[in-house]
Amino acid sequence: MEEISGRASARYWTVSRILATALAIIAIAGVAMLIVRMSSFLLLVFAAVVLAVVFDAITRALCSVLPVGRGPSLGIAVVLLLGTFFGALFLFGAQLTNEFDTIRQSLPGAVDRLQAALDQMGLGEAVNGALEQGKKSMSGVISSVGPYMLAVGNGLTNLVLVIFAAIFLAADPDVYRRGFLHLVPENAIDVAEASLSDAWRGLNGWMKGQAVSSVVVAALTWAGLAVLGVPSAGGLGVIAGLLDVIPMIGPVIAGVPAVLLAFTHSPMTALWTIVLFLLVQQLQGNFLQPMIQKQAVDVPPALLLFSVLAAGMLFGPLGVLLAAPLTIVVFVLTKRIYVRSLLGKDVKIDGE
Repeated sequence: MEEISGRASARYWTVSRILATALAIIAIAGVAMLIVRMSSFLLLVFAAVVLAVVFDAITRALCSVLPVGRGPSLGIAVVLLLGTFFGALFLFGAQLTNEFDTIRQSLPGAVDRLQAALDQMGLGEAVNGALEQGKKSMSGVISSVGPYMLAVGNGLTNLVLVIFAAIFLAADPDVYRRGFLHLVPENAIDVAEASLSDAWRGLNGWMKGQAVSSVVVAALTWAGLAVLGVPSAGGLGVIAGLLDVIPMIGPVIAGVPAVLLAFTHSPMTALWTIVLFLLVQQLQGNFLQPMIQKQAVDVPPALLLFSVLAAGMLFGPLGVLLAAPLTIVVFVLTKRIYVRSLLGKDVKIDGE
């Protein structure tokens, strides 16, 4: 009887373990599906956190130099940052709108002149097909800009929500930090608190290095385009600086409208504009990007590039925009939580 009872008890515990494992797998799968379904929302939350870190850093700097409290300093920080961003978009948008008709009318002739110049150099046959195709494609793209701009306008609601959420987070970040730690088990509070500090240091360092890089890129692009005589050089420069937050791809995106506007001046101006953006991109990749990594987290360049591609495939344009800070946060949390806490390896964590 005891042997039968023991076998029954063993089967019971075996079945219990199987059921518990199955329930755990189902729960993990359910949470994963929920995260996938809520990925857009979670990405917007992360965007608000990143913007809050930017607001917080500017607010702390203003508090150290101005005889005002945190509230007024935060208000000044918001006005400065958003004023720069929307001012650049307004100036650039107004100039680009005024130049659309000029671009549409002059682009085919400009391409013809470029093709004639290449024929004189003996390169005409090699690029004739590409230029003809490019002429048709660019004319079609320019004619359909309106619907694309309307689609972009549909995201303004999310942008406003992210801005207000970032302001609330930056107003009193300690409240949200303590609230998060209340949800963590007691034996994991130290690791969680250190992880939050690591993430904040990484984002703060990335923001400082990126600010310097953006200013340098904007200034060089502005000056170069002004020398070349490209319309709206100031707005294009600021746009190039803002898009510098997107690793590897940002300068390419910023160069497209600059080349289009340069075509309204002459084909050679467009070619020199391409050269200018290539030079700025080399400067950004070989000097400014290592400086950012030194200030923030030393993320391998290949990993950063793959993260941009993956974020773009998973989350679209917003994922590409947030790929760098998201990679930094995942990188430092992996070091702190997985490598050091779970694996027990003595790995160096940036900022310690």
